[in-house]
Amino acid sequence: MLIVTGTIGVDTIHAPTGSAEGVMGGSAAYFAAAASHLAPTRLVGLVGEDWPTEHREVLQSFEGIDFGGVEIRSGGETFKWGGRYFDDMNQRETLFTELGVLEDTPPTVPEEFRDSRYVFLANSHPAVQADLLDQFPDRALSVCDTMDLWINIAHDDLLALLKKVDGVVLNDGEAAQLVETRNVVDAGRKILELGPTFAVIKKGEHGAVLVHRDGVAVVPAFPADHASVVDPTGAGDSFGGGMMAHLAKLDRTDFDAIQESLAWGTVMASFTIGSFGLDGLRGLDEARISERMDRYRTMARIG
Repeated sequence: MLIVTGTIGVDTIHAPTGSAEGVMGGSAAYFAAAASHLAPTRLVGLVGEDWPTEHREVLQSFEGIDFGGVEIRSGGETFKWGGRYFDDMNQRETLFTELGVLEDTPPTVPEEFRDSRYVFLANSHPAVQADLLDQFPDRALSVCDTMDLWINIAHDDLLALLKKVDGVVLNDGEAAQLVETRNVVDAGRKILELGPTFAVIKKGEHGAVLVHRDGVAVVPAFPADHASVVDPTGAGDSFGGGMMAHLAKLDRTDFDAIQESLAWGTVMASFTIGSFGLDGLRGLDEARISERMDRYRTMARIG
């Protein structure tokens, strides 16, 4: 069974394509929404008493999500984030961050979730990620996400976490920052020296690179013209969801399976960027996902 731990929040987004206020967001929410289309997904996260009822209904609309691990913290306020994208949609600025319940103690993992074998630690403080990881003794694969903030302010905690996980997902800028190496493959190999078996380095519209102890692989992004990109928020988390769900479905953790899983992550992320919030992932069915995967395979084929 697949499980994700991370943030559930309320986002306000301004982009060249329009604006959206108070939409559901958070790393774990995007991950779970994407993953649930491919495999049953358990969700662990923390929200406040002000968590909108309609956001709960959004989660309930994804039949593959078990949100028995979503805790509503009494007296607390839900995490909120606001951002503005610039014209090229590859650059954004944070307008505000209200941590709310994220400043409290982490959520408790329900006892019935502790037998989860595929564990994804979505973006949060690495010390919190490490504490949550220890609650899954039967894990077959554990992967964490991280960001520049934690590299800056929680570097030692992040290094300790990397010794415990099997894989890490981060973007090319974060990889370069972590190991002070600009070349993506060299950076990936240096990250493996810190403990993980593999690193997935995301390069946005240029795809992703898998650096594994058994080899290196590259997958392209799903081609999308500028006009079709509405909101890139959550694309990386959706990528992680598609990737991990495919591995959980296969029940495999080898190099070939991970390489294949990156294609599923890419396809799920391509749905996310077409709408604000989780709307691009709602209402999907197996036929639409399979059709897009077929298109992706055709586009990426060599020879």
